[in-house]
Amino acid sequence: MEPPEDTEGRTFMEVINEKYSPENFPYRRGPGVGVVVVPTAGQQGSPMKDRLNLPSVLVLNSCGISRAGEQAEIAAFCSHVMELDLSHNNLHDWQEISKITSNIPNLEFLNLSSNPLAGMALKPQCAEAFSRVRRLVLNNTQVSWDTVLLLTREIPELEELFLCLNEYSSVNASSVACPTLRLLHITDNSLQEWAEVRKFGSMFPCLETLVMANNNLVSIQDSKDILQRLFPNLRSINLNNSGLNQWEDIEKLNFFPKLEEVRLQGIPLLQAYSNAERRSLLIAQLPSISLLNGSVVTDSEREDAERFFIRYYLDYPEEELPYRYHSLVTKYGRLEPLAEIDLRPRFRAQVEVHCEEKVEQLSIRLDQTVAELKKQLTAVVQLSTQNMRLYYIDKGSAFGPEEMKYNNRALHSYSIQDGDEILVVPKTK
Repeated sequence: MEPPEDTEGRTFMEVINEKYSPENFPYRRGPGVGVVVVPTAGQQGSPMKDRLNLPSVLVLNSCGISRAGEQAEIAAFCSHVMELDLSHNNLHDWQEISKITSNIPNLEFLNLSSNPLAGMALKPQCAEAFSRVRRLVLNNTQVSWDTVLLLTREIPELEELFLCLNEYSSVNASSVACPTLRLLHITDNSLQEWAEVRKFGSMFPCLETLVMANNNLVSIQDSKDILQRLFPNLRSINLNNSGLNQWEDIEKLNFFPKLEEVRLQGIPLLQAYSNAERRSLLIAQLPSISLLNGSVVTDSEREDAERFFIRYYLDYPEEELPYRYHSLVTKYGRLEPLAEIDLRPRFRAQVEVHCEEKVEQLSIRLDQTVAELKKQLTAVVQLSTQNMRLYYIDKGSAFGPEEMKYNNRALHSYSIQDGDEILVVPKTK
């Protein structure tokens, strides 16, 4: 598709001259900041008369750029520029973009996000203009996959590629691999089938980080041998908000031989579990992972998680036990269920009330005070509150009676248990 002719948009050089004019930046303020005017021997009125030495990092996002402008000026002004952000402009012609990049010989980072490149064909001779780029961002450009493949072939040292929000539901495999790519960021697309993800392995054999969040990937279908062969160097994978709903898919993550970091938040499989259960079950299933959902997995956390995993599956039938269960039982043995301890505070206790020769069984509230207990006992021992002294006898203690002399003290502070005694002694006149 041929791009429409643009006669109204601003040029790359117009924006640079406006943003980095000598009037706005009369002197350098620090390394890579501001501009320096370098007089040249150009003719009167030449655009080269005042040469601007720009920062090595140019941020020109949302400036309405649609064309390159004078290439000679780009070459003169931008020879040392290493990073260029052209996101959120109106660049819709690859040829115009190549005019910019071909004249920036040291360019390593290029951001073209949110430029309207849908359906725009990239010719091989134009693709050569990107050959020095190492990190390329094409988020929300709707750039075609064929264009992506052409760029990966023409950029010999490409290390990082960002392709988010481009509505990819399938990708074509390439006959030419890109062995230098280390990071592929392809979130918020529509890659549901593992058959599409598998192609990344052959295209990017040295891939270390694969970020696939917000794709509705439903399963991981390959065998151990195939996953080891396709992704031998993968160290980090992000599958947040994917469609994984089987523990077998989680187990298959162990087949990536160098995998160290996993992100698995928001997947259907884990919705029924508490946050603590999710983390423990995942850690136990993934013995080689050192980072889970951005948090370090410590040795003690791993041991706790693996022991939890064994107890979690204790009552499952043999045919439903995950493979990991048996290896953990070999490591720790068959663990007994943890004793259930009720840590809730007690509200009542059944005690024996002794007053002279009289003994009564009485249920007392532990949230009341000594003064309130005395009122309760008046009907039991036939004494007024002013005429009684109370003593607490802990049946499980070797110590003697403890006088309950403080009327405002709460009963629960004595740690009264069922079977303990309250001794009521009449005051002598």
